[in-house]
Amino acid sequence: VQVGESGGGLVQPGGSLTLSCVASGTRYPIYFMGWYRESPGRQRELVASITSEGRTNYGFFMKDRFTISGDVTKNTAYLQMDSLKPEDTAVYYCKIFSAGDRDYWGKGTQVTVSS
Repeated sequence: VQVGESGGGLVQPGGSLTLSCVASGTRYPIYFMGWYRESPGRQRELVASITSEGRTNYGFFMKDRFTISGDVTKNTAYLQMDSLKPEDTAVYYCKIFSAGDRDYWGKGTQVTVSS
């Protein structure tokens, strides 16, 4: 199973980025894809998730600036991030669940918000 994130980079405060997650190699259909982030001194936290039924969920204080989208049945998810702040600087990870199987994580993509 492979989970790959892309789209990270350096952006100025107030800017936007869109992250992409693509998964492959699962034996069973994926039913959950989520974005998490981790920065030094802070625990990994949920940013947003989406299910194969299209239900979305957001972490605390994430919904106003972050939007998750995608088609889980096609193993893809996106995270649109707007009005970025320096405190959004983190490694952003994609996690998937497939039916009858364990979770899988990507290696992460670095997002740095700085002027």
